[in-house]
Amino acid sequence: MDAKTARICYEDFEVNSVRSYGPRRVTREEIVEFAAEFDPQPMHLDEDAANKSMLKGLSASGWHSCAIMMRMIYDGFLSESSSLGAPGVDEVRWIRPVRPDDELTIKLTCLEKRDMKSRPHVGVVRHALEMTNAKGETVMTSAYSGFFGKRSPGAA
Repeated sequence: MDAKTARICYEDFEVNSVRSYGPRRVTREEIVEFAAEFDPQPMHLDEDAANKSMLKGLSASGWHSCAIMMRMIYDGFLSESSSLGAPGVDEVRWIRPVRPDDELTIKLTCLEKRDMKSRPHVGVVRHALEMTNAKGETVMTSAYSGFFGKRSPGAA
């Protein structure tokens, strides 16, 4: 979606603003299905092996948590934005296991924004993300920057 038709553009991000998305329930079936395809470690596939692991029970792969995060932010705002992608993720921390039937919520904080000197029609927005379960426990944190088109080139 380009900046002319997007509902959310670079200009709409405010430093220190917070957006929340979710909740999203994680099922046992999807944990096992994701792990079988992408991260087939026993603690993500088998209850008995998971109970004997340091995680003390079946848990989602950290990469599955990242995929869920991406889907939640896409559904939450990226699908309606002038997003042009990202240069990468600066940090991901898996703090607690994501368990079957956890309901996950994301808090997204805008840390900073800046113009891209080489592309006046693009701005860079840096976010901090915190994913929590229904108990309010942090399960994952992340920090990343994204490129967003501007409605007006050169606008701040």
